[in-house]
Amino acid sequence: MSRTVKCVLLGEEAEGLDYAPYPGPLGLRIYAGVSKQAWKRWVAHQTMLINEYRLTPIEPDARRFLETEMEKFFFGEGSAAPKEYVPPT
Repeated sequence: MSRTVKCVLLGEEAEGLDYAPYPGPLGLRIYAGVSKQAWKRWVAHQTMLINEYRLTPIEPDARRFLETEMEKFFFGEGSAAPKEYVPPT
């Protein structure tokens, strides 16, 4: 039987993640309150951020930026796309 959570992004009960997807306290908060569907949305948004800002995720500054954006995406005001970003049609 799958685990359900009250998803902070969707605002409803949904299937929870199988494990904490990120280390530390932020990963535990995500595990406790983010659904699989919401996590997939984050992964797509993160990919866009990496591409648009030409980030190298192994670099400490890029990791800090992505972690901050992840926290905003789930628990803050949301993570915005760059002003120049044009979504694919």
